[in-house]
Amino acid sequence: MPSKTTATAGDLKLLEAFWREPVQRTILPNGTTVLLKRDTSAALASVQVWVKSGSIHENAHLGAGLSHFLEHMLFKGTERRAGREISATVQAHGGYINAYTTFDRTVYYIDLPSEHTGMAIDLLADAVLHSTLPADEVAKEKDVIQREIAMTRDDPDNRLWEALFAAAFREHPYRYPIIGHRDVFSVVTRDDLVGYYRSRYVPNNLVVVVVGDIDLAATQAAIEQHFGVAPRVRLAPVLVPEEPAQLAPRMDDRFEDVEVTRSVLAWPIPGLAHDDAPVLDLLATILGHGDSSVLWQEVRERAALVHTIDASAWNPGTSGLFCISCTCDGGKREAANATIERVLARCVTSGFTAPQLKKAMRQLVVGEINSRKTMSGQASRLGVAEVVVGDLDHSRTYFERLQSITPADVRAMLQKYLARGRLTSVSLNPANSNRPIAAPAAMAAGSPDFSEIKLPNGTRLLLQPDRRLPDLHLRLLMQGGSLYEQPGRRGSTALLATMLTKDTKTHRAAAVAQFIEEAGGSFYPFSGNNSLGLAAEVLPTDADRALRVIADAVLTPAFKPATFTTERDAQVASLQQDDDDVVTWARKKLREKFFGGHPLALDPHGDQAGVKALTPSDLAALFRRLCVGPNVVLAVAGDFDPKKFVPKLKAFLARIPRGGVPAVSDIAGLPAVLPAQPGDFIERQPREQAVVGQAFSGPRVHADDFYVGEVADELFSGMASRLFERVREEKGLAYFVRSARVTGLDAGMFFFFAGTQPGKEAEVLAEIDAEIARVQSGGVEPVELARCQARLKAGRRQGMQTNSSRAMQAGLNALQGQPINDWKNYDGRIDAVTIADLAAFATRYFSRAQRTQLIVSP
Repeated sequence: MPSKTTATAGDLKLLEAFWREPVQRTILPNGTTVLLKRDTSAALASVQVWVKSGSIHENAHLGAGLSHFLEHMLFKGTERRAGREISATVQAHGGYINAYTTFDRTVYYIDLPSEHTGMAIDLLADAVLHSTLPADEVAKEKDVIQREIAMTRDDPDNRLWEALFAAAFREHPYRYPIIGHRDVFSVVTRDDLVGYYRSRYVPNNLVVVVVGDIDLAATQAAIEQHFGVAPRVRLAPVLVPEEPAQLAPRMDDRFEDVEVTRSVLAWPIPGLAHDDAPVLDLLATILGHGDSSVLWQEVRERAALVHTIDASAWNPGTSGLFCISCTCDGGKREAANATIERVLARCVTSGFTAPQLKKAMRQLVVGEINSRKTMSGQASRLGVAEVVVGDLDHSRTYFERLQSITPADVRAMLQKYLARGRLTSVSLNPANSNRPIAAPAAMAAGSPDFSEIKLPNGTRLLLQPDRRLPDLHLRLLMQGGSLYEQPGRRGSTALLATMLTKDTKTHRAAAVAQFIEEAGGSFYPFSGNNSLGLAAEVLPTDADRALRVIADAVLTPAFKPATFTTERDAQVASLQQDDDDVVTWARKKLREKFFGGHPLALDPHGDQAGVKALTPSDLAALFRRLCVGPNVVLAVAGDFDPKKFVPKLKAFLARIPRGGVPAVSDIAGLPAVLPAQPGDFIERQPREQAVVGQAFSGPRVHADDFYVGEVADELFSGMASRLFERVREEKGLAYFVRSARVTGLDAGMFFFFAGTQPGKEAEVLAEIDAEIARVQSGGVEPVELARCQARLKAGRRQGMQTNSSRAMQAGLNALQGQPINDWKNYDGRIDAVTIADLAAFATRYFSRAQRTQLIVSP
């Protein structure tokens, strides 16, 4: 597959427009830094407050998780607002409020319609500067976080990375988990928390970032009004010790109750502001970013030793780690690590090629563009530049540094940092694998509508030209999912989608990956309960390249046995990983019991037995059934010239066989009434937390009461929901509690689930029952309904910012017989839902006699 890419200088020209966009930076008299950027592409804004304090700044309380604890507490009440009022206010204005804590910062943010930016500034200033940290809330939230710590102990991936940081850092406080050690956290007092809050949450330690469709002067004035009145406070320096040089390899291999091995090889590297940081990113991209990367091809495709493998350069502060992580079968870890080391040694000897460098550079450029798709993403980029690097022009200097890099420079970087004596190796393995075996050889404001072209063979082409961002997305969709799969072969739709991105009759999978990734593009499958397909995203100059990979995949798929075996085993391994997480395991078990013999009993990836039973011919037969004209939609959104591109798109679609609309598989014997297994069930899992769930029948896709279900789901979920307030905030019974839905073409499930402390399961379930009864009785208050409606409408607006999301929504609408621009009716349908509708919905569906209840406990 011959390839031509534009020059590196041409790639950087795509970023010049971003670099020229003005950012207004001011420092208020009290020391607060303010960053404002106006973007009128959507009527949205992201208001973020970056506190320059994280887990490494906890001084005498290192390892206690004070930063994370404070993040939880900041929305519990201020001198002006009660705790519940904070989340309720944000929801009522259609906003989304959240926060996160890292090693070196804590960030609080609200994404919302831009007309309410002033409210968000007021609220965040109040929370960050004037929280009261009520004693009763401190006690309740402490119990919640202790359960969260238990959850992290139940998550094998969290255990792996905690083990890595503990091994790689001996002096630097990175060695302590951000959430804290359980024993250290358990003795934290409110006085400790208040002392940390008063010493670190001061105006001269804050950065306020606002990006969106804003009036700069008005926004600046609001920030000065709410943040600027607080006095500057003495900010004591925090000594963060540098990590001593690592002089010898370190290793920590653990054997536990897990299904697959997770392994990380890591080497110390300098921080983000170091001159070598951009080159280390380039090295990581070449080695382990995408299916055509060096390690993916050598260790996964050729050696068949791993299911997944990637490389990354993590360096947020003054130091970091270069990581190569993989998942594999239990007995293959040592062989995989040995192969990785051989590949690295060969790269040191033979170096890298100019095409590899060019591809990686393009991938980094595309990543930079992708990070700016949303208001929230743009604000985050500004926050990192200001807080982590200290240079708002960091993006420009970063890429200018890369522009001068040669293959020899990347090779030198590999040799300099990835030395054997500096290696830390950590793994988490199945308990029975300690004897390794030998390996075998809403739509953004201003976005135009989609237009539709229907071809004679029944295929449909959906078009939305939009040149605001140098990005182009192509998405091909087919109706599919479990209803079209054969019994005993569940998971075939997901595996089919994956295989379509691999070999064609003229090109191997590696060549396909190389062809798209050298242009900085992405090519990936997707599958769900009711559909499957392919997507390609590229820069506008590579439109033909994106069309070619999709066309080759659909017109000349190969289903080669060797690739099939690799991808089938990877899907099985992913299912095994799901079994390691008790929450995922419980949700799947609840779904199985509810749906029984119905195809929706399993998620789109199926089950291990069904996937293992599949053959290449099974996938080929399924593909022939589904890939016919009336069942194919191609949605194209982004920067393209319709006059030039549409003829090429139509020529491709015209080659798809006509056929008839595919029929669903034999559904005789399916349960006539759901749930298939009503009643109460208990399952045992050796974990530290318990999970409870209740499942009821729910609306199918496009049912008359689908949007009532949408509002009901929002009502029962989120920080402002009565259920969350009662179960977590008031009683401290659970770390998480919410509802969710499974929607199919012919059936649906509405379910509740929560993670709680063993012994508290009955109390949580009783609270869920009580909340259901309240809604059934019409007890929802008008302000609650209004908040849910505002949040859903704003969430749809936020969710439709990207070309990919708009193409997906339009394509699904077309497949399922809805108007392609049907999201324009979303707000009206949500606003039409009444309290009486919610009561009728809850009465119709949430019957105890027709309920599947599951408790999973140790």
